[in-house]
Amino acid sequence: MVKVTFTLDQDTVEQLRRAAARLARPQSQVVREAIREYAERVGKLSEQERRRLLQVFDTVVPAIPSRPLAQLREGRRRGGRRHPVPAR
Repeated sequence: MVKVTFTLDQDTVEQLRRAAARLARPQSQVVREAIREYAERVGKLSEQERRRLLQVFDTVVPAIPSRPLAQLREGRRRGGRRHPVPAR
């Protein structure tokens, strides 16, 4: 193990002490577990973000036009779009 030093505000120290006492574990173990759990969540979507993206998905997917496979293949053979795409 590596010994490190951090500066924490008084409220955070009190929460750490209460958590350690409630769990009957050393404060350092509580900090290690908290960091491990936090690291696992970093980069994952929150529930609110997940719901927003699902709502966007549910809006966009029905707007995708459905064409028969044969029509898709024919369009690809002819070179794609019938009309040029306007420049942005």
